[in-house]
Amino acid sequence: MAKVEVFEKKRPVLGINSLGRIGKLTLWHHIGRKYFQEIIVNVGRGVGTGLSAIAQLIEKDATYGNIHRFLYGIKAKRMIQIVDEKKGKLLIDGIPVTILREARNPAEIGWRNYGVDVVAECTGKYQDPTVAPDDKNGSIIGHLASGAKVAINSSPFKIKNKGLPMPDEAVTLIYGINHTAFDYKKHQVVSAASCTTTGLAHMIKPLLENEATSKILTASMSTVHAVTNSQSILDKTPKSGDKDLRKSRSTLNNIILTSTNAAEALSQVIPEVKDIGFMADSIRVPTNTESLIVLNATFQTHRNTSGKDTPLTTEMLNDIYRRASGNDPEHLVVFSDEQNVSTDLIGVDAAVVIEGQFNHIRTAFIDIDLSHVPDLPEAFLKTLSQSTMRIPVVHAKIFGWYDNEYGSYTNRLGDLTTYIHKSLFP
Repeated sequence: MAKVEVFEKKRPVLGINSLGRIGKLTLWHHIGRKYFQEIIVNVGRGVGTGLSAIAQLIEKDATYGNIHRFLYGIKAKRMIQIVDEKKGKLLIDGIPVTILREARNPAEIGWRNYGVDVVAECTGKYQDPTVAPDDKNGSIIGHLASGAKVAINSSPFKIKNKGLPMPDEAVTLIYGINHTAFDYKKHQVVSAASCTTTGLAHMIKPLLENEATSKILTASMSTVHAVTNSQSILDKTPKSGDKDLRKSRSTLNNIILTSTNAAEALSQVIPEVKDIGFMADSIRVPTNTESLIVLNATFQTHRNTSGKDTPLTTEMLNDIYRRASGNDPEHLVVFSDEQNVSTDLIGVDAAVVIEGQFNHIRTAFIDIDLSHVPDLPEAFLKTLSQSTMRIPVVHAKIFGWYDNEYGSYTNRLGDLTTYIHKSLFP
């Protein structure tokens, strides 16, 4: 455990490692937000023919358009200026941005030379918080050795050695769910979970907080997910050791079944989920962003104060999400009565958009033979007039949209990053 430091407040400077999908969009987010007064982006290698190629990479996006129009509207003017080619200095909408093109290993980046306190680690490569900072292949802990006070991983933690516990200084946080658990005296590496876990957590939280739906017996989730760069554009030969052969198939013309660790990660931010039987899977479809969670949940019926079971209806379910949306000043959960398709919601600033018109509930009855119930005393069974009991079970199907790139995930990562930086200087 590193010793606790008292940090002196200073000019806020953000570090971003990688200009991949989330790294680039994280830069967009903070250019628009204007909390950080300077941003240092580590690419770790040359790009194209020079800094102008990086400027174009930052400015243009096949999904969201140009940064100036995305942030300020169709009449906005271009906002990126090259200040110093050799030193990698840009000015983006008045924010100084320095591009580093030398070190790939986090421990060698030298964040301290630029006054960086918080780093958004967006490569997707450094997911194991138990790996030593001087590991030749790099480590998320290396950002701390390089001068950062906190490194925030834009993906879930994955400990390769299953025998090792999660370090005390590592924690998984989702903004709007458990982000206030961050303790600057203790936490130095943070996982912002995944885009799917972020959307799912904001779907589950209102259910657990409502008395009528708090007793979830079992649940399952499928995410109909846009493609990611971990997939292949065309069919290719899998790497040695690859277990999921489907990810080597073409993203252009296939629906691809795969796995997700969203259910496991969910229990780290909402501990109550550990008591629920939860299954999760992912269905990759050939779209560039905007994904859909299909959540199935089975509840016990709610017994009111008069001792009678209150049937849960679709309208009651939708009201839970309407209230969650209306009572949240940040609108992390948005309820929609409209008939949406995926492109309607690209870029929407919400953790999840509930598709109210498609939600539905059914109540079924299960006949249980009490003589088959384990450990039920035979003497008790003889006192009953009948040996079977009919139990009502409520099944709900809930649909939630989330922009797995900018609108849902990158914005929540930006919220979390800003919150953590402010927490360092109370």
